Amino acid sequence: MKPFRFIPIFQSPIWGGRKIAAYKNIETDRPTIGESWELSGVKGCESVVADGEYAGYALPQLITELKGDLVGRKVYERFGTEFPLLVKFIDARDDLSIQVHPNDELARLRHGKNGKTEMWYVVGADEQAHLKVGFSRSITPEEYERRVADHTLTDVLCDYTVKPGDLFFLPAGRVHAICAGTFVAEIQQTSDVTYRIYDYGRKGKDGKPRELHTELAKEAIDYTVLPDYRSHYAAVENRETKLIACPCFTTSLYDLNRPIEKDLSATDSFLVVMCLAGSGALIDDEDNKTPIRQGETLLVPASAKRLTILPKTKIKLLTSHID
Repeated sequence: MKPFRFIPIFQSPIWGGRKIAAYKNIETDRPTIGESWELSGVKGCESVVADGEYAGYALPQLITELKGDLVGRKVYERFGTEFPLLVKFIDARDDLSIQVHPNDELARLRHGKNGKTEMWYVVGADEQAHLKVGFSRSITPEEYERRVADHTLTDVLCDYTVKPGDLFFLPAGRVHAICAGTFVAEIQQTSDVTYRIYDYGRKGKDGKPRELHTELAKEAIDYTVLPDYRSHYAAVENRETKLIACPCFTTSLYDLNRPIEKDLSATDSFLVVMCLAGSGALIDDEDNKTPIRQGETLLVPASAKRLTILPKTKIKLLTSHID
């Protein structure tokens, strides 16, 4: 069973930029694209297979057909036909709202849905690009509420100037915002539960101030203060570099100028492959050769036991699976 390619789902929020179409080398009549959902199991926005034998299949339909052979036996037992990850490219022309996501326990109690743990890998950054992540000092829930009301919440948030390759892990409960000039690859739990904490007083497309979820977020926030919210790693060319390992996903980076073989025999999971730069091909243990280039994402089925990554040019990939 060869890797699957899906039709990207484009979103055009008010803060979206103009980089995604050029990055993916596609033509579109959309003036802006804020997000390209590369692989989605979110209800109502499920990805659709782009080509091959299963062209036109929505992701839940594909999982129903292939079950553990596609996603892995343990993954199928745990999630059924819901694909557990949402994989995106995000281009922010303007600042996104400051947000927080509840953990699984709180999200299921309130909404009957999963919480949201996620990560950002910075793909591109303008000169002044930055991210807001975590509190700069300890505050109480009461101070948080007051600062939202008097528009001073940003005074107690950490603000990071970013560059390509920077990495941030965002467990559920951590306050965060993608800010202007930042282009990221985002990997997250499949969930649409987001609490908007602060939005700089902006108005939505309807001309009205966008809704804030101050009270809901108050209990969801993790008020723990860390000395540094960045995730540090040491990348090595032509080898796997583990970036994030958590119960929700395990993500690695590959920066390659020569072929490398990845043993999947002990991994009872699908493998998501995002191409961040360059081009090449994936060759599985059935000798299926699937091309991949910058801006594309492939889903390697769990039935694959070996994968060779064959660069055509110098290639940079992110891979994600569930342990």
